[in-house]
Amino acid sequence: MMQAVSFPDATYVSVRDWIAAWGAEVAAVDLEAGRRRFDPDVVAFGTHAQVVHGLEALHDEQWAKVWPAIAGFTFRLDDLVVLVSPDGCQAVVVVGWDSIGFTADGEPFDRPGRATIVVQRDDPGAAWLGVHTHFSLARGVPESTHGRR
Repeated sequence: MMQAVSFPDATYVSVRDWIAAWGAEVAAVDLEAGRRRFDPDVVAFGTHAQVVHGLEALHDEQWAKVWPAIAGFTFRLDDLVVLVSPDGCQAVVVVGWDSIGFTADGEPFDRPGRATIVVQRDDPGAAWLGVHTHFSLARGVPESTHGRR
């Protein structure tokens, strides 16, 4: 049974740090660094892609289309919820996020949303790898963003 953990639990801190670092990579449009955080067999739902299987598809169908088209991406780390497996090798993360989108004529708009992220590792001392993400926009937020960075 998964158990909720919070600060200062070491597993919570390691997951929070992973999420914070990935959020910084999204904000910087550092696609290659983001790729290193994920299992090759990741399965995801996104704000652009419906369902993607595999890291290449996630990169091509979601990240490469969205990350350069937004600005100011941040995870709401103060609201982070982490559920951990008894062996400490899997965690489910529930977290809100914020970004700025752009209309077709370049006007910025708030683009908040929420995410569920599943990370795994081989043993409690190993690095986390993302195996599933589900990102969705908040209600009423335009689906398209037209920024180019």
